[in-house]
Amino acid sequence: MQSRRNFLHWSVLSLPFLSISKAFAKTNTIQKPIVVSTWDSGLPVNAVAWKILKEPKGRALDAVEAGARSIEDTINCCVGLGGNPDRDGKVTLDACIMDEYANCGAVAYLQHIKHPISVARKVMESTPHVFLVGDGALQFALANGFTKEPDKLSADAEQSYKNWLKKSEYKPVMNIEQQQIKGQKKAGHGPFAPNFLEDGSFNHDTMGTIALDNAGNLSGACTTSGMGFKMKGRLGDSPIIGAGLFVDNEIGAAVSSGQGEEVIRIAGTHLVVEMMRMGKSPEEACKAAIERLVKINPVKAKDFQVGFIAINKLGEYGAYSINPGFSYSVTASEDGGKVFMATSHYK
Repeated sequence: MQSRRNFLHWSVLSLPFLSISKAFAKTNTIQKPIVVSTWDSGLPVNAVAWKILKEPKGRALDAVEAGARSIEDTINCCVGLGGNPDRDGKVTLDACIMDEYANCGAVAYLQHIKHPISVARKVMESTPHVFLVGDGALQFALANGFTKEPDKLSADAEQSYKNWLKKSEYKPVMNIEQQQIKGQKKAGHGPFAPNFLEDGSFNHDTMGTIALDNAGNLSGACTTSGMGFKMKGRLGDSPIIGAGLFVDNEIGAAVSSGQGEEVIRIAGTHLVVEMMRMGKSPEEACKAAIERLVKINPVKAKDFQVGFIAINKLGEYGAYSINPGFSYSVTASEDGGKVFMATSHYK
């Protein structure tokens, strides 16, 4: 007969397996491949990733990198060299990437390089490190064949910066990605066309993408130019593994968007994945992380936005945000994908 001590010992050891079983008990059908990205602008990003994912041997890691590169190629307010600068007028880029083996790479405060996501992957695959920053990241990129781009603001970023200098107020605008996309649709522009606000308001969002491939493996990528008009040297959650992005190939993956300082406080995406490990669905896990964040300061939380998206090993997906207005894009077939509005804590 088992002693009480042995019973407790084996009960504790079995908890993770019970949790995983519970998490995947809803369906026996695995939805794969699938790619999920933050915001409406994630649809064309997903389309690029899908070209790789739809192939029988297409790897999620290659797909999320390709998707991130596609938006880094565009001139837009929140990602790439066309993004808004810091308060000194310099564009600095952050990115990270993580694969199914828990390999990860990241760069931050990187200047002059068009594709920070590919530099992050190069860090992951060819160095013993995870994170390179500033001049070190630039030196590494140049030594590995990346081209140094001119130090020049895009036309729209330059105008936005001039408008901001009139008051020099650091005041992030909630869901500005949504505001800009609505303006683009009204004006008849494409999904990446810039639409800076007249008062110099700025975007503090990212492009985060997570994917599950035909082999059942997960990967994720996150890329951003950070908060416009930030203090020199400011770093948000986007390039931080466990904050802006986390992948656990046994459980699921998550990525965040919004005010990075708040996500860092709770190691947000790691928390989301751990909630899925404990048996929550992707949306329930995102909700639990948001509730943890709101609990810190419910009054303050009404004035900023954070949103999480997540997928699990079955290809189930979900999202949740603090305030209304956070959208995300899902592609799991040749139909071009769909955009969903996340449920929010405050209505």
